[in-house]
Amino acid sequence: MEGYLPIGWCIFWAVLSAPFVIYGIWKMTKMIQEDRRVLPLMAVCGAFVFVLSALKIPSVTGSCSHPTGTGLSASFFGPFITSVLGTIVLLFQALLLAHGGLTTLGANVFSMAIAGPFIAWLVFVGLRKTGKVGIGLAVFISAAVANLVTYTVTSLQLALVFPVEGSILTAFIAFAGIFAVTQIPLAVIEGIICGLVAKYIVRVKPEILKKLGIIQDEEIAKIQGEAA
Repeated sequence: MEGYLPIGWCIFWAVLSAPFVIYGIWKMTKMIQEDRRVLPLMAVCGAFVFVLSALKIPSVTGSCSHPTGTGLSASFFGPFITSVLGTIVLLFQALLLAHGGLTTLGANVFSMAIAGPFIAWLVFVGLRKTGKVGIGLAVFISAAVANLVTYTVTSLQLALVFPVEGSILTAFIAFAGIFAVTQIPLAVIEGIICGLVAKYIVRVKPEILKKLGIIQDEEIAKIQGEAA
């Protein structure tokens, strides 16, 4: 939340996050210039992040637990474009909903919009390359991973600032343990929602996902046949 981190750490996380977001803006601009048909799907992913991450559950850590919604975007567009979408969402939430803050924006961006999506994307790509994991299941797993990684990094961020008896490790375990009570079930629920949304998009607008190289005709036909 606003004012929870010392200004030095706020600057550190902002500087660390900036290159990812800047590169993401360039990559997003290039993708849109090449094919503007990706815009609606990109907007849906951004809105999805906004809605899910706005559902917050207060935590005694001084932060809060909530879904992140970034796994869907990371699966479709990769971590860098997701970092831009996540930054926009976090900025609007800080300004309009008092969720997060402007001073802590860099820290929140790094955990929710960079670290979580980056690992989720690696998981998604790895699962899909096996050729044995359908898009729904792959998105389910990557979305759950994005959520859990986000809060693992958040726990580390808090532990660095508020060590317990001088121990960062002890503080990290304490923060992670508190978050885990709500975050593990939230991650599973978020994964299920993201997986279902991914399959729905395949049913109604598969051509964009096909162009992005995420899915092929055979799997599209199979998923659309399930809905028939």
